[in-house]
Amino acid sequence: MQLRRFLQCNSLEFILSCALFFTLFQNALFFHTAWSYIHFDSIHSVFFAATMPVVVFCALNIIFSILTIPFLRKPLIIALLIGSAITNYFMYSYGAVIDGNMMQNAFETNSQEATALLTPRMVLWVLLLGIIPSVAVCLAQIHKVHPWWYMMGLRAANVMLSIVVIMLVAALFYKDYASLIRNNKSVVKMLTPSNYVAGTIKFAEHRYFSSNLPLVKIGEDAQLGAAIRGQEKKTLVILVVGETARAENFSLNGYPRETNPRLKQDNVVYFKNASSCGTETTVSVPCMFSNMPRNDYDATLAAHQEGLMDVLAHAGVNVLWRDNDGGCKGACDRIPHIDMTKLQLPQDCDGDVCMDNVLLHQLKDYINGLKGNGVIVLHQMGSHGPAYYRRSTPELRQFAPTCDSNQIQDCTHEQLVNSYDNSLLYTDAMLDNTIKLLQQYGDKFNTAMIYLSDHGESLGENGIYLHGTPYMFAPSQQTHVPFLMWMSAEYERNFAIDRQCLTRLAENDKVSQDNLFHTVLGMLNVQTHEYQSHQDILQNCRTLAQGKA
Repeated sequence: MQLRRFLQCNSLEFILSCALFFTLFQNALFFHTAWSYIHFDSIHSVFFAATMPVVVFCALNIIFSILTIPFLRKPLIIALLIGSAITNYFMYSYGAVIDGNMMQNAFETNSQEATALLTPRMVLWVLLLGIIPSVAVCLAQIHKVHPWWYMMGLRAANVMLSIVVIMLVAALFYKDYASLIRNNKSVVKMLTPSNYVAGTIKFAEHRYFSSNLPLVKIGEDAQLGAAIRGQEKKTLVILVVGETARAENFSLNGYPRETNPRLKQDNVVYFKNASSCGTETTVSVPCMFSNMPRNDYDATLAAHQEGLMDVLAHAGVNVLWRDNDGGCKGACDRIPHIDMTKLQLPQDCDGDVCMDNVLLHQLKDYINGLKGNGVIVLHQMGSHGPAYYRRSTPELRQFAPTCDSNQIQDCTHEQLVNSYDNSLLYTDAMLDNTIKLLQQYGDKFNTAMIYLSDHGESLGENGIYLHGTPYMFAPSQQTHVPFLMWMSAEYERNFAIDRQCLTRLAENDKVSQDNLFHTVLGMLNVQTHEYQSHQDILQNCRTLAQGKA
């Protein structure tokens, strides 16, 4: 009875209570982070810091006053409470920055990825910050004590007062706010619920409006050049798209722990200075397969424009995409593609979670049937977190102790890195298996393999976990990616590749996912106006093309 009496209020009191709750509980991380950037060396700075909760409260008060109309207010506030609780959990736990790309990741996450993120801590967090407050909102009895016109006037006065307060703060502290936001752009993305609401709107615009645009065709003039048409053998290239592998932990990149023992024996060329196009799969994969460089990349255009695989198909190359990572993000929509998890092979899969060797399942049968040149893409699950311990098999778990939980915040840094490095050992073995498969077809094809990860990963450095940090302020662990090539002796000889030149280039030059589109076209000698030779990594190391000895 006392609880029901406590939950009785009028509409204005309801609005003020909601604004206060969101200010104090859902934006605590924002205040903590923003205040950490302030030097409390004067009275002015103290007052500046003190105005932040006031400004956030007034802004939420204005928004809720406008949006919380009868029949809509309770469902709206409940939705915002649940969404804000989930958002805060990921910001607190993983250092996630919430924007449009992150919301796209959230909406496109498949069931097994979502399950890996669901932990008892998350359930408790959402219960305390989302569900219990939502129950209170449901039970709240909003009484009409005054005539509607009186309450409308009171609400208008409430909005005007909040506007006046914000303007007063702006008059006194505008330079301080401008400096804080300009120098620390990520802090604004911590404001809840505006961060995930704006991100969701951006995702919806991309998904439901941009996706209906007409398809833009590119490379329709593509054809195979004389260099490949004159070969006795056909050419087969396997492109392995890695997931969440960071160059910092590759022994081929100088990491002191041996995480690439098999590749070390495979005579691969490793590019030490490779960068990604994005910090999440939904950006990096469509970007690396598009003809657009990162600086000019337009996700909306990429969503309805042909890419690398389409151009190869236009040239008559046989193309196939095999996936073990929740989809190709549009890069394979118009070519033959297989979701290998649907096969539910008991030797490689546990339910809908499969080890990456599933990508090689019966691939021989496909290759045996190839009558022409081919490009096969294998899209890995790789080192996808937070369940790193599920990304390797028992015989490859060489580093211990491990973090055998998806609650990675509860593990020591040593345990977390051990589990992650074990996942790289599995990738090393899988790539070695791919090379050995290609070596079996030396009598039929000129063979080559490319491995390039989509993005890297943070393992708790500076309090950041996983990936998806906006590129502008993403740490190098998320943007510096492993990139390597293996070419058979026949491929190098028949396409006149200067191995020493390529090794020097790989050691010293900066490369990126921008180069993939043009390098693959060059490897198949595809002639098209879309091909840019200066972006082809191999171009300067083709001895015939350069007239070298």
